[in-house]
Amino acid sequence: MASRGTRGGASACEEELRRDERAEQQAPAPQGPVLPPPPPVDYGVFMQGLVQAMQTQAHTQATLQDQLEAQEGEMEQYLEEKKASQKRPTVTFQRQDKKKAVYQTPQRSVAVGSS
Repeated sequence: MASRGTRGGASACEEELRRDERAEQQAPAPQGPVLPPPPPVDYGVFMQGLVQAMQTQAHTQATLQDQLEAQEGEMEQYLEEKKASQKRPTVTFQRQDKKKAVYQTPQRSVAVGSS
């Protein structure tokens, strides 16, 4: 199988086919319906909406920050109360060892009489 060393050996018909194949690979045909161009945009209305959205976001963020700080305050109060309760002397249940009760019988003094 011999390969051609120069491009000049190909016929004009083959070159045109190759060019057509390359063009099809580079620009695929659009699929689906072709949409009309979008309607013109009123930039004044667009900017008003954008500013309103940014203000709403800032307000929401401030509200969330306030809620977070309130929760941190509640947490600090809880921790302080917890520390205070730990400092109070608490009555702990102390287990008393049950020792075997030793019953002592009253000793009788026996008078040893000399007879």
